[in-house]
Amino acid sequence: MDKAIELDGERSSNNKLQIKSQIANLPPDFNQACCPFLFNINALVLLLLQLLLAGASGQLRPWFYAETCPQAELIVRNVMKKAMIRDPRSAASVMRFQFHDCFGCDASLLLDDTPDTLGEKLALSNINSLGSYEVIDEVKQALEEACPGVVSCADIIIMAARNAILLSGGPCWEVNLGRKDSLTARQDDSNNIMPSPRANASSLIDLFSKFNLSIKDLVALSGSHSIGKARCFSIVHRLYNQSDTGRPDPAMEPKFREKLDKLCPLGGDGNVTGNLDATPEVFDNQYFKDLVNGRGFLNSDQTLFTNKLTREYVRLFSIDQNNFFSAFVEGMIKMADLQSREPGEIRRNCRVVNGRPFDELLET
Repeated sequence: MDKAIELDGERSSNNKLQIKSQIANLPPDFNQACCPFLFNINALVLLLLQLLLAGASGQLRPWFYAETCPQAELIVRNVMKKAMIRDPRSAASVMRFQFHDCFGCDASLLLDDTPDTLGEKLALSNINSLGSYEVIDEVKQALEEACPGVVSCADIIIMAARNAILLSGGPCWEVNLGRKDSLTARQDDSNNIMPSPRANASSLIDLFSKFNLSIKDLVALSGSHSIGKARCFSIVHRLYNQSDTGRPDPAMEPKFREKLDKLCPLGGDGNVTGNLDATPEVFDNQYFKDLVNGRGFLNSDQTLFTNKLTREYVRLFSIDQNNFFSAFVEGMIKMADLQSREPGEIRRNCRVVNGRPFDELLET
């Protein structure tokens, strides 16, 4: 378990108990009030008619499981709710699965190592960044009990990420479903795609543009750091040797830097964690307010305010949470719709492939 040291001491155990209580006391119709499309029968009928008119296709679409597993979204929500009551930190971990599994969105991330294939869990970009794999296992088990062999692990990631954000106080949106699970993992791809916490805005813009994601998408999706923590290992260079100068990052607000010096002393434990923003368990626009004030934790965060191409979006989102939520939803949908072109299956266990012959899978 990571050691965690709070930057300002504002997140006491009483606060965490309060957050757990808030989640536990959500009304049964919480999703219905926030996301009426999840429960609105008229909306469902209209969507089904649209699908019939469009004809059967392999395209992602809402309500993909309306006939084969109509309770799928509710099951995912309920398991996520229990997981977050047990450990509020699981929200950030589960949300990050979408970021680390897409661009491809095929649940390759969830595969364990085999004698023949290295999984992606031990990729440099994942090994110390992701956790809560057991939450996805719990969701899959619940779905297999209700609808065996129907809901893909790739779709579970997308639904669970959405609910993690929603249950943390963030926006709700309708997710497109119908993905299949990959037949193999690609550790090299994982290492090559995920950006470094030391990345600057220019390299981030270039990376996102390769997937047709705009500068606005980049800044909005970076707002995922509204919840969660990161390791001291990721910021030591900012504190003591930014750009090989032997000096700290001048963009850091001085008092904030002093707190980080105490949290992450030179030669200290790199696995100590700090909050990514001042409200690490609430999905809000505090992250952007912190960037404006020079209090971004990671270099890849603060660079969004020092770069002129991204700065105005940071300013906008810092003063208009609704605008941030809207842009974040748009970016999440665009990212989730990036599909793998490889053959796939519906795994029975998210950690292992089903073992069907490859030729048979090509025919499905």
